[in-house]
Amino acid sequence: MLDIKITKAAALKQKPDESKLGFGMIFTDHMFLMDYTPAQGWHEPRVVPYAPFQLDPACVVFHYAQELFEGLKAYRTAGNTIQLFRPDCNGQRMFDSCDRMCIPPIPVEDFVQAVKTLVEVEKDWVPHIEGSSLYIRPFIIATDVGMGVHASKNYTFCIICSPSGAYYPEGIDPVRIYVEDEYIRAAPGLTGAAKCGGNYAASVKAGELAEKKGFAQVLWLDGVEKKY
Repeated sequence: MLDIKITKAAALKQKPDESKLGFGMIFTDHMFLMDYTPAQGWHEPRVVPYAPFQLDPACVVFHYAQELFEGLKAYRTAGNTIQLFRPDCNGQRMFDSCDRMCIPPIPVEDFVQAVKTLVEVEKDWVPHIEGSSLYIRPFIIATDVGMGVHASKNYTFCIICSPSGAYYPEGIDPVRIYVEDEYIRAAPGLTGAAKCGGNYAASVKAGELAEKKGFAQVLWLDGVEKKY
């Protein structure tokens, strides 16, 4: 079990208009941080005021994209309680993604504890309007400094939160999907099963083309024959 230290922000932000949240544009007062070094492993779990990182321009994450992330939500119920939806599954996927990206894994129970602790600190940020939620973004970045192509030895695990409305402007209504038959998202032996940023960067081209044609999202085909 993590011994999480909590340092509250001296001044809190004004809460946003919940009818105009958008998605992933507004961020709460605090974030969770934990560091990894070979000597100490994952250590110093803490909730601190939300703030920018200071990173060396030669950090491995900038040049070789050794990183990964998750995404889950906290919901306010009609009874004014706050619930998460299967955070252990997100923790397991992050654990599995770590293996693929050569990142020291975070135990699932530690992941869940970190998420719950931050949500408890930020519970006033969970929106009340139906269809809205507190979006939770855990991520890990490689922080070694150097240009050699190899796994980093040092890492930072961070969780940030963003009160958000519907991801699509259409809300829960059907959205138009573009079937992409040129570019691929995943192929055998690659990183399609890992939730790493490189997979998303590779998808942007098709997403932009789909948007220009009036579609909201892309349906990806298989990476071998491009027809399944």
